[in-house]
Amino acid sequence: MAGKFGLLIAVSLVLSSAPIFAANDGQGEFASQSSWSQPSQDVVLARLTEWINATGATDEQRTELLATIAPAGKYDQLELLELVCQCIGQVEDGATRLLTTCQLLDRPKALPDTEWISSSKLDDWASGNIRLLYGRWLSQHEYYDEALVQIRDLAPENVVDPATLLFYQSVAHHQLLEKEECLQVVTRLLENVDLVPRRYSTVAELMYADLKPLKADSLDEISRMMANVERRLAMGRAGKRVRTEEEEILAKLDKMIEKMEQQQQQQQQGGGGGSGGSPSSPLPDSVPAGGRGTGDVADRDIGIGSSWGNLAPRDRQEALQDITKDLPAHYREVLEEYFRKLARERSDP
Repeated sequence: MAGKFGLLIAVSLVLSSAPIFAANDGQGEFASQSSWSQPSQDVVLARLTEWINATGATDEQRTELLATIAPAGKYDQLELLELVCQCIGQVEDGATRLLTTCQLLDRPKALPDTEWISSSKLDDWASGNIRLLYGRWLSQHEYYDEALVQIRDLAPENVVDPATLLFYQSVAHHQLLEKEECLQVVTRLLENVDLVPRRYSTVAELMYADLKPLKADSLDEISRMMANVERRLAMGRAGKRVRTEEEEILAKLDKMIEKMEQQQQQQQQGGGGGSGGSPSSPLPDSVPAGGRGTGDVADRDIGIGSSWGNLAPRDRQEALQDITKDLPAHYREVLEEYFRKLARERSDP
């Protein structure tokens, strides 16, 4: 995977088995009574058998499906999810198309239709598992918006693999900068950390530590928003949402630059002094300073247009250096691109 989530995965592979937080000992930040549980293999196969018998499949199809799940063997939760979805796919054509997509290693030119899910006769359990498997594939291929459409409202009790559901919900929220939602889902996932695969819990803890300190309107947030816009554009998602996010990024940068310019101007004004030098003590209250003059001020032409009030190029450069001095180098590129965009806009007729 690309992007920050890919980095988190890479980091998790080299971590030791020691937990990042003290949560894993039952005493830490995520410790609480669990709100979900992982169903056993026997429970899952019994539920699948019940579904097969209740479906509109022919006797021949039911016999074949029951034979598929009959062989003894130990499955992990993800294998159980795939087994359930394969059985559903043998009865529902729409599920078969989704399962074919989930086997692709690369992004297809177009995503399959999912409207059939809401109009099908699949119950919540069957449709939930199909949506989970598809949402997992979408997240793995950076279709985070589309993944949330499938899995945002799924409940752990309606799927074979609740840990995978909660993990990929948190991944999508993390990538889309939905901070509160991500922290809530990660916390819920780690309530049952002993049942969660190590790769899930490690990355979940990293996502929590990464997103919790994120501040609104910070350069970190702006940089991530720009990366999200770039990801969507690379996938051909140049619609209304992308334009709205671009406008939001510019508004946040405008606000940040305006604040820095005001601070710079205040520093310049505060640094100036009279020709006689700084006084040794302030003037007493209610005592005239004794200066001379009529109090008249000559009008000055300050110009009109969008350039009024801007700092001089040298001062703007100093402000840019000041705002980025304690941050990684790529943030400077964010602001420089912002200034280039402003220059292009002003040059347009």
